[in-house]
Amino acid sequence: MAKKDKTAHVSETPATQLLRAHKVAFTEHPYEYVEHGGTAESARQLGLDEHAVVKTLVMQDQDAKPLIVLMHGDRKVSTKNLARQIGAKSVEPCKPEVANRHSGYLVGGTSPFGTRREMPVYIEESILALPRIAINGGRRGFLVQLDPQVCVQLLGARPVQCALAE
Repeated sequence: MAKKDKTAHVSETPATQLLRAHKVAFTEHPYEYVEHGGTAESARQLGLDEHAVVKTLVMQDQDAKPLIVLMHGDRKVSTKNLARQIGAKSVEPCKPEVANRHSGYLVGGTSPFGTRREMPVYIEESILALPRIAINGGRRGFLVQLDPQVCVQLLGARPVQCALAE
């Protein structure tokens, strides 16, 4: 029987399983999930800077091929700039039910780690300059804090510049 580690965690998710399997150092931060509360709500509850809370957005290109965009909580994605940088004609957010199917997670609980389907990941370049980020841990009301470089090392996330002020 596997020995439980001393850090009491809420529940294992595909994201935390992947991070543990790769021996990634991270901390777990459960909070009270609020429908449509977004990163502003999680940042407020956890006492974090919303700029360092990273959204995991499932989008698709003109051929309905899914992709993941990691963006600062207090910024929006310029889909025009993103499309131009990744060589797509257009990019748009997936409908929630489509995003759920691609990622295996519920919208509001989407982590870029341990997705059901492998998708290209793009990360807003300025996120990589932060010392630590909080990102969804694979369940609504659950963030993990880690070094943003993990997104590049583990997910092969490509830096892009597509942030718009919120």
